[in-house]
Amino acid sequence: MKTHYDAIVVGGGVVGLATVFNLAKQNYGDILLLEKELFIGSGATAKCAGGIRAQFSSKVNIEISMKSIEIFEHFEEITGEPALYDQVGYMFVLTDPATVEPYLQAAELQKSLGLDVQILDAAGAGKIAPPIRTDDIIKATFCHRDGLGDPHEFMQGYFRAAKKLGVEILCETPVTGITIAGGRVTGVKTPKGDIATPLVINAAGPYCKLIGDMAGIKIPIEPYRRQIVTSGELNFIPATMPMVVDVSSGLYCHKESKGLLMGWADKNVPPGFDESQDPDYNDNILMKALDRIPQMETAEVANSWAGLYESTPDHHAIIGFNKEIEGFFTIGGFSGHGFMHAPGAALVAAEIIAGHEPSIDIGRLSPDRFIEGRVEEETNVI
Repeated sequence: MKTHYDAIVVGGGVVGLATVFNLAKQNYGDILLLEKELFIGSGATAKCAGGIRAQFSSKVNIEISMKSIEIFEHFEEITGEPALYDQVGYMFVLTDPATVEPYLQAAELQKSLGLDVQILDAAGAGKIAPPIRTDDIIKATFCHRDGLGDPHEFMQGYFRAAKKLGVEILCETPVTGITIAGGRVTGVKTPKGDIATPLVINAAGPYCKLIGDMAGIKIPIEPYRRQIVTSGELNFIPATMPMVVDVSSGLYCHKESKGLLMGWADKNVPPGFDESQDPDYNDNILMKALDRIPQMETAEVANSWAGLYESTPDHHAIIGFNKEIEGFFTIGGFSGHGFMHAPGAALVAAEIIAGHEPSIDIGRLSPDRFIEGRVEEETNVI
């Protein structure tokens, strides 16, 4: 490890790894990534469901998703590393009349930005996802370019590609402090010693707020526990089964191995770093799945786990330089969409850091928007 780097990225999840890869592609200089855990990607990235979609309600999220999907589709071409993107699509099932119009309006925005979104009736939804109960479906939206990816596979791809470009990556090296002099970042403190740098990039996921605190910067990102359950083998789940989101119940599910992965966001869980499993939480997921897919009554539970969402008040990411302290950049707060947005967001972040015109206008994701009152909520959040 050197004693000085041109940039230090804090956080070894897929967002941090995609960021160092893109910075290295920009020939930014000596780059170091610091991960506090024993292995890269063992935090929120390892616990996520692997969904990839562009069906959002805000222009900026749709555009970041579309850029990310383009990168997922050409990942080996871009990084030199193979990773499979299974484009089985995402389907939002609408059963409450109050939800139909907002989702149809969002679909119109998505179409206007070039996304191929279909509006389906109950029969059409049943053809795409045969196992689901359709008697109460009013409408559904479906995009075939959405799909599923293995977070570990893409994370390892970014890791290997970044290493080839000369990025240094250290695990078991938590940042314990950020040094500031004259209103600008001068370095970081770690148990292995102090490291000088003019630029700290905060990509610490659920821990972004804590890294901000070290620099005296308030970052409105809170961690929330979410749980996932997987089933054993099910002979009624087709290989083409998309990610299905039951908007009214909050259930989401997709094929996983030869079974099903199921999740749900309990909005009553308080913020915190607790990743222990609540059996009642899992039972709620299973009951919601049984209601939407009655054949699940024969299913066995294969596995379950808990992980952390990193959420902002408006469910949009924070990407940009802090105005109070020079040399502090945040890329986090993806509100459950870190994996799917990592490729596009990291590309744009690297462009901005390197002083280039960004591929996407992300002005509305500025860290200052909460102070300035420029907040627009993302409503298509699971």
